[in-house]
Amino acid sequence: MGEVTNYRRFYAVFNKMHHGGDADAHKCQLVQQWTSGRTDHLREMTAVEYGELCDALERIVDPRGHERWRQEQKRLRSSALHQLQKYGVDTTDWNRVNAFCQDPRIAGKAFRDLDFEELAALTRKMRAINHKNEN
Repeated sequence: MGEVTNYRRFYAVFNKMHHGGDADAHKCQLVQQWTSGRTDHLREMTAVEYGELCDALERIVDPRGHERWRQEQKRLRSSALHQLQKYGVDTTDWNRVNAFCQDPRIAGKAFRDLDFEELAALTRKMRAINHKNEN
């Protein structure tokens, strides 16, 4: 997976947690735990490690909130894929979807790496392109 450049998801849940004093030490401890001691810096985590850490923290802080987050992600991905399909991208082939999205004029990264804002922007962009093609 790609590199994590936006840590909003982590800090959104981390700031809701009780840190028992030193928040920085708590953050380092969590990162070390999820990277098996490889690092204590968020920026050095892989996207998979980061995602798993955020998933776990969200389940601890607000189990129903994590499910709402997943449902919103599913909704945004579905909307974007629908617009890609209308444009003519074969959405049954993830290699084609990712290749299309990686074009800098479209999203600049693989579909799987798009966050909420990027998925919403992709959907808006594809709606505009599809609307233009219909006229």
